[in-house]
Amino acid sequence: MDLAIDVSELTRRFGDLTAVDHVSFGVERGAIFGFLGPNGSGKSTVVRMICGLLAPTSGRAELDGLDVAKEPLEIRRRLGYMSQRFSLYPDLTVLENLRFFARIYGLERTVRERRIDELSELLGLRPYLDRRASVLSGGWKQRLALGAAMVHEPKVLFLDEPTAGIDPVARRDLWDLLFRLSGRGITIFVTTHYMDEAERCNRVAYIYLSKLLALGTPSELKARSDVTPSGDRWLELSCRSPTRALAPIRALPAVRDATIFGETLHLRVGSEWREEAARALLAELGEQGVGFRDVQPGLEDVFVTLTRTAAEANRA
Repeated sequence: MDLAIDVSELTRRFGDLTAVDHVSFGVERGAIFGFLGPNGSGKSTVVRMICGLLAPTSGRAELDGLDVAKEPLEIRRRLGYMSQRFSLYPDLTVLENLRFFARIYGLERTVRERRIDELSELLGLRPYLDRRASVLSGGWKQRLALGAAMVHEPKVLFLDEPTAGIDPVARRDLWDLLFRLSGRGITIFVTTHYMDEAERCNRVAYIYLSKLLALGTPSELKARSDVTPSGDRWLELSCRSPTRALAPIRALPAVRDATIFGETLHLRVGSEWREEAARALLAELGEQGVGFRDVQPGLEDVFVTLTRTAAEANRA
């Protein structure tokens, strides 16, 4: 396997606090890798160590075959980073921002102008080159930030919640761009809280309380036996008022988990589940149009189930 990122037993302690606890994973070259976890789980600490900004207490991380602890300066030449918060210069034009970051990376003038021309075409920035960054919409600001992160032709891109705060059309357009970049062999490491974006990734990792709880393709994670134990299954319940039905359905002994998904309820039920009993309960509540169908767990179901299991084990 040709790995762009190789992390082995990565650990970071701050005094008595273990922020990252023996985390291991690999990211194939040219893949889109999703890295998820709640705030405070250790996500940012892992990313900072891979980027060479923070030394690990133990373990190792390699980027493009280089040890990040031993060659941090070379590592930074080979990666691009785009933060969640727009951090470019609002009073400069799009072109001035791109030229500024190209100079920061030491690109010679001819290389700099060629690269800016390529990025302007690739990212659709050409009509906006003379506009100040401050007047751009959220989606175009993200494209500009992506251009600044790519100006030195990095082999790996780190994107911290790149679609936070932008509209659905801009989100889709940005992901179309990421797929095109992946097709060119650029490895993309994405942190996100959006489950639909995690579904788009080649592989996904989930970290909670400093430990890696899940690693695999979205399909592999949904098929885990600890997400759907033997005898359990997932159901979608349609009814007139899911909000009113939620608490009574949750109270049924066979229901392991229940949550609202839009206009339906999403249930995990055990082998003792009896649909007729649930229908009778809903009839007593005056619910109409009741229907059940088997469904597969989503990534949200996966992460919620694993988080609850880990939290219970941590309290024991």
